[in-house]
Amino acid sequence: MSFKPLHYIGEPIEVIFNQPPALEKKPDCPDGFAWGGESFRVTELLEAWVDQTRRGRMARNMAPQHAAVAEHRGSWGVGRYYFRVRTERDRYFELYYDRAPRDVDHRKGDWVLVYEMTME
Repeated sequence: MSFKPLHYIGEPIEVIFNQPPALEKKPDCPDGFAWGGESFRVTELLEAWVDQTRRGRMARNMAPQHAAVAEHRGSWGVGRYYFRVRTERDRYFELYYDRAPRDVDHRKGDWVLVYEMTME
């Protein structure tokens, strides 16, 4: 299967887990999500991957030799867990969990809906 972005969304979402992840900073694919006033139930995980690239201020706060190690192992507040899913109405989406804390009061990270996809 090959997927192509239908349109970019780039908005925060609320996710639904039937059972909360054992490690909230390393979540599995959610069982559903809410976006745009609608609820979407995930029926199939199509693809999952992790990107440990340091972004923003995190990209500048580490010596290059340590950053290379952290890119493979990960480090606190860095990394995104991506999921490509099919929903119960046969719609396809790409979403991710961003481990970066927003601020001192929001340290858990955020979920973002990136694209609605189409299957080629």
